[in-house]
Order: sequence, then C-alpha cells, then structure tokens
Amino acid sequence: MRKYYLFAVGITLLLSCNSSSKEENPTLKEAYKNHFYIGTALNAEQIEGVDEVTTNVIKSNFNSITPENIMKSEIIQPKEGEFDFTLADKFVDFGEQNEMKIIGHTLIWHSQAPSWFFVDAKGDDVSPEVLKERMKSHISRLVGRYKGRIDGWDVVNEAIEDDGSWRNSKFYEILGEDFIRIAFEYAHESDPDAELYYNDYSMANQGRRNGVINMVKTLQEKGVKIDGIGMQGHLSMTYPSLADFEKSIVDFADLGVKIMITELDLSVLPSVRNSVGANIASTYEYDNEINPYSEGLPEDIEQEHFKRYIDFFKLFLKHQDKIDRVTLWGVNDAQSWKNDWPVKGRTDYTLLFDRNNNPKSVVNNIINLVNDNN
Repeated sequence: MRKYYLFAVGITLLLSCNSSSKEENPTLKEAYKNHFYIGTALNAEQIEGVDEVTTNVIKSNFNSITPENIMKSEIIQPKEGEFDFTLADKFVDFGEQNEMKIIGHTLIWHSQAPSWFFVDAKGDDVSPEVLKERMKSHISRLVGRYKGRIDGWDVVNEAIEDDGSWRNSKFYEILGEDFIRIAFEYAHESDPDAELYYNDYSMANQGRRNGVINMVKTLQEKGVKIDGIGMQGHLSMTYPSLADFEKSIVDFADLGVKIMITELDLSVLPSVRNSVGANIASTYEYDNEINPYSEGLPEDIEQEHFKRYIDFFKLFLKHQDKIDRVTLWGVNDAQSWKNDWPVKGRTDYTLLFDRNNNPKSVVNNIINLVNDNN
C-alpha cells in the first residue's frame, strides 16, 4: 500500500511540475492567445507530413496556417480545367485536425500564374469576357471546394506599386482596375462567410499605403466585401522604419478592416539593390560579399537582429486591438525563401527557429513581452 501511495505521490508531483513548467514557459500561440493569432506558412513537405520535427514545432507554437505555394494558380490549375487539389486538401485537413485558423493564399496574383490564363490558342491576349470567365471558374472551384472550412482568403495579391499606381499586370492590362472588384465578388459568391483580404508588400511606403487606401475605399463605396488588409512583413535590418510601419497599421485600420501582419521574416543580409520589397522576379548573381554569414551569425549581429524582432512585436502588441493575426513566412531558417532570393545560395537567418528547429533565444523574449504588456 505504501509503495502505491509513494508512486501516486510521485506521479502527482511530476504532473504538477510539468504543469508549472508549461505555465512558466508557454509557447508562442499560448502566450498570444488573448492578443492575436500567431501563424506560419507551410511548405509541401510539412503538409505531406515528411518533415515531422518541423510539424511538431508548428503544432506547438502556431494556431494559424497559410500555404506557402500549393494554392497558387500554377499549382492548383496548371492546365485550363485541370485542377489538382491533392496538397490543398491535406493542408486544410491539417488545419482542421489541429484546430487552427486556416488561410487560403492566393486567388489572384500576377506572379506564379499559369501562362494559359491570359492567352488564347493563338497566343494573343484573351478578351475581357474570357479572362473574367477564367477568373470566375478558378475562384469558384477553389473557394467553393473549401466553403465553410477555410476561414479567410488572400483574394488579390500585390496589385499596387510603390508609388501608389496600379501594377501593370495582365489582369490590369486586360480588365483595368475593375479586376479587383470582380475577384472579391467572385470569392464572396463562392463562400459568403469567408473573410476576404487584400495582401501586399512594402506597405509602409507612403505611396503604396495611399494607393491601397484609395483602392479599398473604392471597393467599400461599391459595396464590395473586403474584411482585411495583409501587410507583408518582409523586413530588413534597416527597412522599414517602425514609425512608417505603424502609420500604415493605423491608417489601414481607420478603414474599418482587420489588419494582418503576413509573410513576416527579418533578413540580416546586405541589400543587393536600391529598391525594397518582395518582387520575386528580381534575381542577382552570387557574390561572397553579399553572403557574409555563411558560417553563422556574429553575436553582435544576432543581438541586433533579436532587438529588431522585439521592437516589431512591441509594435504589434501596442496595436493588438487592430491586428487579428501575425504570420511568420516559414518555421525555421532552413525553410526561408530568403536563402535563395534575390540571390541563390546565400545563408540567411530570418525566422524564430534555427535550422535545427530549436527556438532562438529571442522567442522567450517575445513571449515575455506579453507579461510586460499586461
């Protein structure tokens, strides 16, 4: 009897210690559950369940997921009328099984779209009527398939330039600025309950900020449903300024829509060009001078990197009443697209978990910000 008693006491103490440990060291999603969703982007290996270690990190730390590439039109519909939902189905299943907020990315984007989308059998641009029909077919099939299962959609991606003008994409060339309204209306028809977002990079730029504000106001005046704006957080050590980023958060929120910080990563590598942003069409040749940390980050650079991450999370907490979600663009440094963009073969350290899926020390600092903010 005494042995049983001691065993029971031991188990109770062990459970108590585990419980206390969990309370003292919450994960990212646990720490921020009363503030905003903490999300990440999933790649194909994680969706397929091949990368089990990273998958466990995702389950522990994130309560919202976005597909990195597998829902883009060139993957979903590589040939007209031939849809491949294999990975998309698994992505949605994963989110549901783990009770996560599921985001669809992206319905209409000038990049990573199949070439057939814009041309006829002769290779000439299709008419506005044909393009609208192709948009409707694509959106209705994709959104309709996951009706009631995907919580929100990035309907249109990156349609505004830095100066606030319209990007001269094929969508714009053929349909003009009305393609935005058409896309949002098709998405709303396909799932009236899903949230609908506009997503773009360099949103701290005054010109792009004003261009997006004007676009959203026009949609609202026409009665078009738009629920939120995604501010891509592709940050560097010097760009953007906290003040400019904050102004965009405030000005966008004044439109009466939710704000999402999307595609968040923080590069430590030197810029190879004068412009900023995330134009994936820009590529440059490799040079050792622009890959200075191939053997690891010096401690002083690492500390500067951590401080900048903390400064931005302080900003997010300051405006938690406006922000619905903060989504990292990947889980660990090995996964980050910035290792190969805009120069292939570089080594970057953009995310919160290192190449072995260990949390960086800044993660605890980010978690502790919540206590400091209460």
